[in-house]
Amino acid sequence: MTISQTLVRGHRRLHLPPVTIPGPAEPITLRNQRLESYSPWKVYMSEVEPAVTRVTVGGLTPARTYQFRLCAVNQVGRGQYSGETQRLMLREEAPSAPPKNMVASGRTNQSIMVQWQPPPEPQLNGVLRGYVLRYRLAGLPGEYQEKNISSPETNYCLLSDLIIWTQYQIQLAAYTAAGLGEYSTAVTEYTLQGVPTAPPQAVEVTAVDSSTIRFTWNPPPQQFINGINQGYKLLVWPEHSPEALTVVTITPDYPGSRLTGLVVGLRKFTWYLGSALCFTTPGDGPKSHPILLQTHEDKLHEILDTSLRVSWAEPKDKNGIITGYVILWCVSGSGSGSRVNASCEERPLSNSTLQYKVTSLTSMTSYTLEVTAMTAAGRGVATTSTISSGVPPELPGVPSNLVISNISPRSATLRFRPGSDGKTVISKWIVEGQVVRERGGERDGKEEEWRVVYERENREKQPDADTLEIPDLLPFTLYRFRMRQVNIVGSSPSSTPSRMIQTLQAAPNTPPNNLTLVTATQTSLTLRWGPLPVSEYNGSPETVGYRVCVRRADGRGEERLEEVVGGEASEARGQGSGVRGQESEAMLEGLAEWTEYQLKIQAFNSIGAGPWSNTLTTRTKESVPSGCPVNVSAVAVSSNRILVTWSPVPEMQRNGPILGYKVLYAVKDSVDPPSVWSVPGERSVSVLLGDLLKYTLYQIQLLAYTQLGDGPPSPTTLHRTKDDVPGPPVRLVFPEVSLTSVRVMWQPPTDPNGIIMGYQIAYRLDAGDPMRFTMVEVGSTARQFTVSGLTGDQAYVFKLTARTAQGWGRAEEAVVITTERRERPSPPRKLSVPQGEVQSRRLRLHWVAGMTGSSPLRYYILQTRELPTGDWTTHSADIPHNDTAWTETVTTAKETETVITLQDVPEEAPVIVSVKPSTTTSVLVQWQRPSEESVNGVLVGYRLYYRELPVNSTPSTVPPEDMTTANNTTTRAHITALTSFKTVSSASLTEFELTQLKKFKCYEIVMTTYNMVGESPPSEPATVSVGEAAPSLPPQSIRVVPVSPNVLEVTWDLPPLHTQNGLIQGYKMHYWQRDRQNQTEKVTVVFVPDTRVRLVNLTCYTSYLVTLSAFNTAGDGPPSEPRGAKTLQAAPSQPSFLSFSEVTGWSVNVTWGAPSTSNGVVEGYRVVYQPTQPVQGVSRVVTVDVKGSWQRWLKVRDLSKGVTYSFSVQARTVSYGPAAHCNITSQPLPGTPGSPMEMSVTKSSSALTIHWSEGDAGAGPVIGYVIEARPSDEGMWDSFIRLLPPNSRSVTVEMDRLRSGVGYEFRVIAVNRYGYGEPSTPSTALAALWDGPFYEEWWFLLVLALIGLIMILMLVFGLLLHGHNRKYRTCSTGKHVSTVEESVTLDNGGFTALELNSRTLNNKSTFLKKNGTRSPPRPSPGGLHYSDEDLCDNYNNGAVLTESTTLTEKPTEISESEGTDSDYEDDHHPKHSFVNHYMSDPTYYNSWKRQPKGLKGLSPPYAYEECSSADGAEPYYQTVVTQHSTGGAYTPTGLPAHTHTLPHTHTHANPNTNPPGSRTPVTGFSSFV
Repeated sequence: MTISQTLVRGHRRLHLPPVTIPGPAEPITLRNQRLESYSPWKVYMSEVEPAVTRVTVGGLTPARTYQFRLCAVNQVGRGQYSGETQRLMLREEAPSAPPKNMVASGRTNQSIMVQWQPPPEPQLNGVLRGYVLRYRLAGLPGEYQEKNISSPETNYCLLSDLIIWTQYQIQLAAYTAAGLGEYSTAVTEYTLQGVPTAPPQAVEVTAVDSSTIRFTWNPPPQQFINGINQGYKLLVWPEHSPEALTVVTITPDYPGSRLTGLVVGLRKFTWYLGSALCFTTPGDGPKSHPILLQTHEDKLHEILDTSLRVSWAEPKDKNGIITGYVILWCVSGSGSGSRVNASCEERPLSNSTLQYKVTSLTSMTSYTLEVTAMTAAGRGVATTSTISSGVPPELPGVPSNLVISNISPRSATLRFRPGSDGKTVISKWIVEGQVVRERGGERDGKEEEWRVVYERENREKQPDADTLEIPDLLPFTLYRFRMRQVNIVGSSPSSTPSRMIQTLQAAPNTPPNNLTLVTATQTSLTLRWGPLPVSEYNGSPETVGYRVCVRRADGRGEERLEEVVGGEASEARGQGSGVRGQESEAMLEGLAEWTEYQLKIQAFNSIGAGPWSNTLTTRTKESVPSGCPVNVSAVAVSSNRILVTWSPVPEMQRNGPILGYKVLYAVKDSVDPPSVWSVPGERSVSVLLGDLLKYTLYQIQLLAYTQLGDGPPSPTTLHRTKDDVPGPPVRLVFPEVSLTSVRVMWQPPTDPNGIIMGYQIAYRLDAGDPMRFTMVEVGSTARQFTVSGLTGDQAYVFKLTARTAQGWGRAEEAVVITTERRERPSPPRKLSVPQGEVQSRRLRLHWVAGMTGSSPLRYYILQTRELPTGDWTTHSADIPHNDTAWTETVTTAKETETVITLQDVPEEAPVIVSVKPSTTTSVLVQWQRPSEESVNGVLVGYRLYYRELPVNSTPSTVPPEDMTTANNTTTRAHITALTSFKTVSSASLTEFELTQLKKFKCYEIVMTTYNMVGESPPSEPATVSVGEAAPSLPPQSIRVVPVSPNVLEVTWDLPPLHTQNGLIQGYKMHYWQRDRQNQTEKVTVVFVPDTRVRLVNLTCYTSYLVTLSAFNTAGDGPPSEPRGAKTLQAAPSQPSFLSFSEVTGWSVNVTWGAPSTSNGVVEGYRVVYQPTQPVQGVSRVVTVDVKGSWQRWLKVRDLSKGVTYSFSVQARTVSYGPAAHCNITSQPLPGTPGSPMEMSVTKSSSALTIHWSEGDAGAGPVIGYVIEARPSDEGMWDSFIRLLPPNSRSVTVEMDRLRSGVGYEFRVIAVNRYGYGEPSTPSTALAALWDGPFYEEWWFLLVLALIGLIMILMLVFGLLLHGHNRKYRTCSTGKHVSTVEESVTLDNGGFTALELNSRTLNNKSTFLKKNGTRSPPRPSPGGLHYSDEDLCDNYNNGAVLTESTTLTEKPTEISESEGTDSDYEDDHHPKHSFVNHYMSDPTYYNSWKRQPKGLKGLSPPYAYEECSSADGAEPYYQTVVTQHSTGGAYTPTGLPAHTHTLPHTHTHANPNTNPPGSRTPVTGFSSFV
């Protein structure tokens, strides 16, 4: 089968060939599969008609590659698939989705940063090529400006050159090669604020008095403010002293109004320049043009009732030397010219006096004052002034109307209305402040005492001052202020406190204290400090952190800053508590070894950084060198010696005192570890290496070492020793020996000691002259030679010698017998290893040579094996044939017995993991065992060496003679005789406590392992400071008590004194929600002396666990066992939703959701509704309290048609929470059906038939009809029959379902999916008259009673006879029979269970009472009380009422609400099942029952109960009992529907089951009650 394909506008069209099927014709379909971009095959079309030969495939993704195949399917099954089509890639299209998660944020005042993520990959529709970003001013029409981002990897763009403080609208779209996709939803963002570019306008400056200047001005134009106007600054400075600037900040007023401000406290009679500026958050704008003015001159001061103060200045024209002044005062009108007037007084004064206090005046009197200057020539011209003395002063009045403004971090402006001045001048104002502390955003209930925060003397005697600038406040602190006025009499009472204000944040003003700098490792330092008190944060605790500055003391390198925030440091690990601002430790890593550093620290918050602390200096620990010796060179001195020279390690790389150097040398390409030649001494610069191999190329490296170990080796230097005579050739063998010739073969010497230039072969008869050899020389490349002309069966001695440039070397000798008899040699015998020759790393093997096999032995081969599972390996193949002992295990054909080498000293030391102080005189050392391979025997234990280090000392250097030079890879000083040590004799221990140390001393500790042979090299040293240890026990008597829904109070006692191990600094408290530790754990730090803390901002009604640990400078103590408590309940959140259903013109079903956060146990709900506008002049508020949490619905039936109502629902735990609000208009919803037509009712002898015809169906088909009924005289409409089939046009009702003698009206409502429609016109009233059954007639009841009486008498008579006969029989037999009392236990309170027919009971209901019918007598069990006013039961086996729902409203109004829907009725219900809906209507209730009584006794299930508020709240409400019925047309959420479910109708719990808290009806009276 061949499939062709074409691409049609993004769709794939397949052309299918005809399909031929062998065999009988059967139905066939085609199945189409597609393969998308190498994904698995997917069935695209499961059924294609067999006649189809072309299929268009849609729904494909652009820019994807597809293949297709088909198979045929008949009744038998699926056939084979066709061949695949060729791969075809669809064309790209523009993206169908915009970029996602686009956000914009102002970066500067002229730029906005835009960030986004690419569109979802399925909507790219091709290869993403880039983005187009467009923007324009928000809210204004205009064209967009566009930016093309051509890189698809770019996900941000900075829009620059924008307008300051302007909102922009930004959109983004992606594009492919096919075009631009759709733009994203527009986001708006402002550029940041800028500084104003214009000064205040129309600035006027005037002098008010001798020390006050008034500014008036207009704001700058709004377009030049460039941000939010934060206020204005009034600048005043003396004309010739611009540095003495006075600045007063004024808050902005309403835009457009002229502003006023005062600058007070200026010098009298002085020229000033004044200017104003506007400022925003980024900074100040330009100043207005300065205005020059002069303050007023002031002469008379402190004018009181009996005194005043006069001041003056020197005359401008002195005309000589001023010798003094004369002051004269007289009562005005008495004639000051007459010096003898008794009412005048005169006082001469010195020339240095420029003021004088006039006393003994008369109050309320006018005086004339004259001041005259004098020279030697006499008095000058007098300066005159007239003044009136005051009235007798009083205490000043209380200031009022305190207003705080211009709040800054450390100051605020206090405006007030002055009280009366007490008929004199106010001399001083006193401002008192009260600080209110907060912890975690919640007040702790404690307020500080009032204290004086500011006093200002009224030196300028301002009579109308009403503003004070309060300085020296604490930043970010809650304050209240009050003030007093003081005059010459005394102080006024304190004013009413001002509102609470909070000063602004500021940078911290103190650095952390109690700094401790400890050397942690070779490359790190630990800095500890005392955190700032919360009162010194000067800002929010969440923003407080610390910044550490680190720099080298020698000035090299750059200064390094690290921040410690939230317990972690950038580039460094902070060891804080995890609480912002409470960090107390930081580890600074990445430092250079053995280097002196200077550190300082400062605190910072979101505003800025505080001052730096004092600088601390310390040095990092010594380490191994980080560099190697330089200028390393080597020179061969002889054939086995090389001279090595070098230069010392650079100073920066020594990392401590250099103890010496090591030369590492080895033959080039050798697999063996290099040999080590130690050269002690820092000043050594050369060494002569001896015992080297001749003419051998060596690789040489050099390293330096400190007491902590070796540094890195230098680069490899290659050098060769000088040549020498060679060694003997090896592997001399004779593979072919005959009677007359021998072929000699050999290998070059193992030690050529130079370049081999040739070989010499010498041979002679073994029995001949030992000095007479026949010699033959061959070239250097020869490896064999055949010697002929020999005599058979003779022994010959052969010697082979090699030659270099230095001469002939040592000869290799062998004996050969010229014979043709050959045998293999027998193995060696008696292999033995004497125990005395076994060492730790070597042993000696002995053997006896076996038979040679008629030929001399050449060599032995030695093999070894490590037990128990090792393989045999060749150790040596060149053991001379004449040796009978060798230092290893030897075997050729037979193995030796097992040999165990001896123990040796361990090669590795344990690794010290940690050293922690455990008490003030002991430390706990923890270590890691060495590897098993390095023990070299059986590990016996450990030794801990320790010594006290002097202050600021370094570990002592080691003498050269004490250095190890052989196999140790790390060289360290031997433990001196003065060092103390402890032995740990258990190899399994990994920790040990060193005790009896000295307090406040620093110790150095090293460890070794040891076995039976000796000790290992020492470990790297660890240092520890002893004196303070972490507390060994947690705090005691921890108590956790709930204080409020969001607060737990934790109290505790100190750890026992002997376990504190130093001075307790504070406590760390971890707390979390039970079972959610990982997600909710938090930490808080409490500093001494507090032993109480409140955990705030907790979740309401939630169980928490708390652990507490104490800490000191040495660290944290162990945590306590978790203590738990549960926060108190709080008001719940608002219901999660509020919705309406079954809306008609007179009723609505209200449904709500449970609160999203209950904050406790929900005990009920409150529903309040009222019309949004008064109805006929009356606005009625109805409140319904729904008890219990299970019911979350309410049926309201007393609405007025067409009126909009406001509903609110609140949940209640310990109190009511916020309400959920929603409005609804009581009228059928749009789209509901119209009124059914032609409503009529016909009556027969036993039934009623209701007829109607279909009305307007509305916006959807009718799904059913509801029949409502009501008594004809009064009452509310209630459901009678609910949801008949949509094709119903009539319904028949049995007459016995109605109450006899009562007239009824009926109406029909159509229902569709939009809801209930308009009701039909009510039918005419029709009385329900019917004949009761015979068993309800009086005569039948009388006959029944008589028959019952007769039967009872007969029963009693029979029992008497029976008892008499038994007594007679008992007496006649002589047997004693005890009397037995038979008791009958009555159900439910002392009477037998009685079940009455519901039909009979319902006939005796209050409906009959209204018509004059008497109710039958009712039994009264112990728990039940009835009255003639009892509400009758609903007729479908009892009304289902709300468990405990109380409806209250104002006494002048009547509620007609109901708790649930009306009854559901059908043909299967028992007779008399018409709902007692009249009792739901308070109007009907009151009309039928003129004297309502409270119901007592048993409540039916789900019944409303009368209740009153426990605390007596809302006493002006009266209680109205409402009810609802099951299965009504308004079925609440959860109730089962017996017929079609109505639209927007919620379901509810099964009404046949009692909810929590309801009472079960008494047995036998389920139909009666």
